[in-house]
Amino acid sequence: MKSAANCQDSRVSEMSPIFSHDAFSRLDPSDDASFYAKDRFVSHLDTLALSTVEHLIGSLIVEDRPAILDLMAGWDSHIPEALNPSEVVGLGLNENELKENAQLTGYVLHDINRDPRLPFSDNRFDAVINTVSVDYMTQPVAVFKEVARILRPGGLFLVIFSDRMFPQKAVRLWRESTQDERAILVDEFFKQCEGFEKSSLFVSRGKPRPGDDKYAGSTPVSDPVYVLYAEKKGGPPDRKPRLVSPISYGENQDKDALEQKKAAIKETLCCPHCGGKLNKWEVPDNPFCQTWDNEFMYICFNDECPYFVRGWDKMYQDTQQGMSYRLMYNPEKDRCLPIPVRSHQDLRDGIMG
Repeated sequence: MKSAANCQDSRVSEMSPIFSHDAFSRLDPSDDASFYAKDRFVSHLDTLALSTVEHLIGSLIVEDRPAILDLMAGWDSHIPEALNPSEVVGLGLNENELKENAQLTGYVLHDINRDPRLPFSDNRFDAVINTVSVDYMTQPVAVFKEVARILRPGGLFLVIFSDRMFPQKAVRLWRESTQDERAILVDEFFKQCEGFEKSSLFVSRGKPRPGDDKYAGSTPVSDPVYVLYAEKKGGPPDRKPRLVSPISYGENQDKDALEQKKAAIKETLCCPHCGGKLNKWEVPDNPFCQTWDNEFMYICFNDECPYFVRGWDKMYQDTQQGMSYRLMYNPEKDRCLPIPVRSHQDLRDGIMG
């Protein structure tokens, strides 16, 4: 007989959106093998996002000479050379792309939407990576269970996604969810599988888009990177911790130099973090939530300022919200302080002159 707690957990699971009608239907239900038969030797993320993906894979896979499966692989697996894997097997649908993937030691053509069973023995791999493809899985829980089967105890499943997709092949639930809701969905896949420890989430967003990217003129923001990862249950108690090592988006100056620039800001009106000229900004006339007596402040609107760039990660870690902050200087009090923003365009309409 189920306990009251187990019954409650069961009811919560049944209410999950993954059980909703047509949750995994697609705009184009045609055969995936035909759709992916077309060669697509393109990058699905910008170069900064791809370097973040490579950094994460290198940080989180801690085994010596790991055996890795790239699930739903293409022509690049984004595995750092320093990882030195014993093997990298690619499973995908386009043979030309898999043949051109120099990181693979072997590949398998297999449609997991047609048959979610993975053609590998139990406990075969140390790590399984899935990069920007989870949105196309029509039977994700079945696939996650298979990943748990082929991983060695304590092995890692690393699921990476962004905001790009082929909408005609992405499942309905994914298309209709926000980015943060998608992270919840992937976590739910892990939970439903029951073969993994509690998943962890890493998010990188709000970074400046590389200037040579083809979309640089239309958006200042690099592609976001969301990563959920979990270990298969039963791992050794003395296994190495899996931690994301810091990604350097910092400024190349020590604390004393930064403080000196802050002390001189009244004369320079330059951001102490990036050196850019501060913009004079009109304080909004809002009698209901007025918090400053000033008529104007000075704000750094440089989208590549390290203070602003780092703020996206910091605020997500602290609040799980998609926001950052810009440096603001109060000339009346001769003091620097952060002012929160939810987008790169926030506050710009108050710039004076």
